[in-house]
Amino acid sequence: MEEVIFSFLSSLSLLFIFLTIAFTLFTLSKGADILVDEAVSLSIHWGIPKMIIGATIVSLGTTLPEATVSVMAAVQGNPDLALGNAIGSIIADTGLIIGLASLLGTLPVDQFVIDKQGKIQYLSGIMLAIISLPFLSPGPDGKITQFMGFVFLILLALYIYKSIDWAKKGEAPVESAFEEEPTPIVLQVFKLILGISLVILSSKILIPSVEIAAIRIGIPQSIIAATLVAFGTSLPELITAITAVRKGHGELAIGNIVGADILNVLFVIGASAAVTSEGLSVPVHFYKLQIPTMLVILFTFRHFSKGKDREIDRKEGKFLLIMYLIYLVLNYVIL
Repeated sequence: MEEVIFSFLSSLSLLFIFLTIAFTLFTLSKGADILVDEAVSLSIHWGIPKMIIGATIVSLGTTLPEATVSVMAAVQGNPDLALGNAIGSIIADTGLIIGLASLLGTLPVDQFVIDKQGKIQYLSGIMLAIISLPFLSPGPDGKITQFMGFVFLILLALYIYKSIDWAKKGEAPVESAFEEEPTPIVLQVFKLILGISLVILSSKILIPSVEIAAIRIGIPQSIIAATLVAFGTSLPELITAITAVRKGHGELAIGNIVGADILNVLFVIGASAAVTSEGLSVPVHFYKLQIPTMLVILFTFRHFSKGKDREIDRKEGKFLLIMYLIYLVLNYVIL
């Protein structure tokens, strides 16, 4: 199937390739939305508390596009795309999404989230940067080995366990989430399968589209992955953040981004490295821009979130947004 898709896409013009990328990013995001909605709906049917759902299913669901694209890219022998998408998504989540959300409304900071998940968010980024260093790899270049991929997944399981534990401690009695007659479970399962199918099929088309576009315009696919693909796969987080701010729940936007950054390291990179015996090689130019930018933007966000006013204000949000825009430009200048 992959060969047929690649052959068909190769026959298209560059304009249609980019249109295909845009369309598959849309269907990828839509599929993830359906998957999260139905997973939450089924969980409520089964009596699982909403806070636990938010700490596990929703966080994993909004990171699903990044995970699917990166894992499939790794399996298909495109480690640059896999790693670029994950690191680019962390930068987009923390710079672009928090920056835009701060312009739309107040972003109060939940100190419990920052003290617990926020610390894990920052340490995960540092751990990724250290593990990526060439002198810690078996070869001359940097590499995240398959073994480290499994270590990340073990840390992911521990993180989810602790998130559920924290959620239980602050959980109120479960109430029904349905104001109307709930959808039949058979229909919910059908929609769940539809969401999964959309995500997988979109990823199968997106990866060769990016590869072909990168070859034709002479830009490394890791850069396209770190910018265009990372933005597209971060759409669930963007939509969630904007919706939360407009409804006056800015703290949910902060919590979602913090969780997404953690999962981009432990879940997306962990799973991508674990599925291939060769692991994920780290392109040389990642040490010049992607990894330093990730660390700087995570440090800046943490500094702002620990401020005395207990919120990310517009001035701080604009600073994060400008950092992201500079990063975008530098990607296509430093080749």
